[in-house]
Order: sequence, then structure tokens, then C-alpha cells
Amino acid sequence: MLKRILLMFAVSLLISIMISIIFSILGIGSYIAQGGIQYGPLMAFCLLWGMGGSFISLLLSKKIAKWTMGVQIVTLEGPHRATVEKVHRLARRAGITEMPEVGIYQSPEVNAFATGRSKNSSMVAVSTGLLSLMDDTEVEGVLAHEVAHIANGDMVTMTLVQGVVNAFVMFLSRVVAFALAQAMKDKDDDRPANPWMMMGLTMLFDIVFGFLAAPIVAWFSRYREFRADKGGADLAGKDKMIAALESLQRAYPQLLLEDKSQQPNPNFRSMQISSKGAFMQLFSTHPPLEVRIAALKR
Repeated sequence: MLKRILLMFAVSLLISIMISIIFSILGIGSYIAQGGIQYGPLMAFCLLWGMGGSFISLLLSKKIAKWTMGVQIVTLEGPHRATVEKVHRLARRAGITEMPEVGIYQSPEVNAFATGRSKNSSMVAVSTGLLSLMDDTEVEGVLAHEVAHIANGDMVTMTLVQGVVNAFVMFLSRVVAFALAQAMKDKDDDRPANPWMMMGLTMLFDIVFGFLAAPIVAWFSRYREFRADKGGADLAGKDKMIAALESLQRAYPQLLLEDKSQQPNPNFRSMQISSKGAFMQLFSTHPPLEVRIAALKR
């Protein structure tokens, strides 16, 4: 766990350094002038940070998965030949020209995920817990779901949505923070607002607006899960897709009882169950399994 945290921190630091270098080259960064806030430079600043950070994370997504989760790439020559063959067969059926890498990672959680910067530079990773629990039919349903994510371009579209939301959150938080800091000054005070106050208010509104925007990203994530379920049913057959979801529905509560310390990595969740509470469902990236199963049966 410590290794994962350190690696994620290192990646975040690397992204921040890269974006800072881009800012220096383009001369972007200062958006507050004597006359007030400059909306053009501010929007450029927010778009670069919001979109830039998301796309750099996308470009590094396969490496991040391998580093943080210990994903080991398997091939047709190894003991996981059957899993690799399934992924390649489904990928060809989906019209993907470059076969995804196939990875296995050691974890008791029943999970799989797809990642990568594009359809032709992707990876499907599966936990050992899933392979040990499910039969071939159910595994194929899960793999079809992940290949459908790749075929739909979900990694790129999710990055775009997250990047746009990040940019708007940053833009609004800085505009509101500046306006509030100016309002708190004395009317006769011509000096710029206290930079420490601006920083504190900006951080506060980043959190507030980020929280308010989270349901938008979560809604799109739930939408793409339904679409990947349908795509998985088209690739592997509806019965296999339903069997996979029903297997997860049976297994997940028992796994939580057996080991509550094993929590899924939120950065790469794919087949997990969402929260049951109505309010928490607004922030859930995945619809409840019973809803997904009912949608497929319809």
C-alpha cells in the first residue's frame, strides 16, 4: 500500500512539473492584473491544468497500473494462454486492430479493468481473485465488458469529461475566490488582495466546486458502464454477460465479510458494485449490479 501511495505521489509530482514547464514556455500563469482578474489567461491556465493533467495521466495509465497494482503482462506462451486468447478473440470481434496487452495482478478482490491511451494501445487486467472464482463463461463475460470499454474509446472520453470538469471547477473557484477577497477589503484599499487569503479561498472553493461537480463525472461513468455491458453482450453473448454480473452479485458481499481490509483501487475499478444509498449513488461510478442485470434482460 505504501509503495502505491509513493508511486502515485511521484506521478502527480511529475505531471505538475511537466505542466509548469509548459506554462513557462507559453508564458501562462499570471491571470491577476492591476485592473482585476484577466479571464482569457485564467481560462487558458485552467484548461491547461485541467485537461493537461488528465491527458498526461491517460498517457501514463498503463505504466501507472503496472507500477501501482503489480500487473504482470501474460502472453500466449504462458500459463494464462486461455485468458489471452479470449481477450484477443473478443478484440478482433470488436474491430480492434492492435491486440490489447493482457495482465494479471495478485488480489483477492473480484475485479478487472481496461486502461490505455487509445484503442490500439490498451491493456486488460484481471485479478487472480476473479480468475479463481469465476468459470470460463463468466470470465468471458467480464473480458467482453472490458474489451467493449476499449472499443467504445471510454478511456479517452472519460479523460475529456474529467478534464473539462476540472477546468471549470478551477475557473469558478478562482473567480469566486477573487471576488470574495476583493469584497473583504476596505473600500479605500487599492492594494491587491492578500495572496495567502486568495490561496486559502481558492483551495476551499476547489474542494466545494469539485464536490458539486463529482456527480456529473459519476453520471457519465455509470452511463458508460451500461454501454459497456451492452457491448459485452454483443461480443460474448447476453447470457455470458448476465452470468458474469450475477456471479459478482453473489460473490461480492461474501468477500467483504471475509476481508474488509481488501478495498478495490478507485483508480482502476471496473466491475465493482456501487453504493446502495440513494444519495451516495450520485457519486457512484458504477450502477448497482441488479440494475445492470435488469437492463441486459430487457
